Amino acid sequence: MKEYRPPLAGRQGLRLDFNENTSGCSPKVLARLRKITADDLTRYPERAPLEVKVAAKLRLAPHQVLLTNGVDEAIHLLCETYLESNHEAIIVVPTFGMYELFVQQTGARVVTVEANTPDFTFALARVLAAITPRTKFIAFASPNNPTGAIIQRSDLLAILGAAPQAAVLLDEAYFDFHGETFLPEIERYENLFIARTFSKAYGLAGLRTGFLAADMRTLNAVRKVASPYNVNGASLACLETALDDEEFIADYVQQIAKGRATLEKEFALMGIQFWPSRANFVLCRIGEAHKEFVIAMGERGILVRDRDSDPGCAGCVRITIGTAPQMEELLDALRDVCSKLRIAPMRAGAVR
Repeated sequence: MKEYRPPLAGRQGLRLDFNENTSGCSPKVLARLRKITADDLTRYPERAPLEVKVAAKLRLAPHQVLLTNGVDEAIHLLCETYLESNHEAIIVVPTFGMYELFVQQTGARVVTVEANTPDFTFALARVLAAITPRTKFIAFASPNNPTGAIIQRSDLLAILGAAPQAAVLLDEAYFDFHGETFLPEIERYENLFIARTFSKAYGLAGLRTGFLAADMRTLNAVRKVASPYNVNGASLACLETALDDEEFIADYVQQIAKGRATLEKEFALMGIQFWPSRANFVLCRIGEAHKEFVIAMGERGILVRDRDSDPGCAGCVRITIGTAPQMEELLDALRDVCSKLRIAPMRAGAVR
């Protein structure tokens, strides 16, 4: 079984390596956190009232929402609910590494399906070909990490129809930066599960809060596996405040959209291959100097993520989008480091 070891130690500088909110959570959330009392901490947390609030924001019924300890727990609960050791799980790669880890914990067989196009277009034909009666779990993200690519509605519906016996997880962790969702489809497909997190746009990664949305009948099965106290009281208190501060989220998302366009434009001018993203990051191909690039950027006080080991991502680096001042700092370092390392422009006709 693989072990997921995120390189968290010694992260000093501008953190553009983990797709975190780079400006901090809403000031209103911090104010709410300071009001938590000793009495609040003595009580077991009750997530049901917040599930009602989240559901109302999503225009769903409360029984269609399950709050989780980040998207990580949502994945874990689905795997524990649906998978036994004689089952198979399909994971579309490159993608978030935790899908495979939680599948492996159940003893089920991992079937990876890799995109077979230079632009990471969703490999629908390969996914459909991999589905068997033993397939009980299928996982993919839209926008996807680390590529920033999205899935088309027709592809999703084809998979849902081809594998009615499987839990189909659509991870919408980066929904806020994309703006398009498949939530309405849970009314039509019992096997569709949609996961989201409050770690990204909301800036609450340290509080570990997310949710699963699905049809009541299938979500009730997942509730049986979940702890009744899986989301802590501080997270619940802050989440309520964060949901109300819509202006903060809208402003931050707008900043990220502008920063993303700026970075993609710079890559194009520099002749560096990149993939248009719908998330809060951009994947680019640095080439053989990817390790030296990450180190050199770190020496300039900017952390970026080496994705060379991901399927199809040889020589690639992922860069999180920051605020306008942070992007100016990034671009200055990017130009300087690429010049010193002599990062060559992409070949003619490469994907942008």
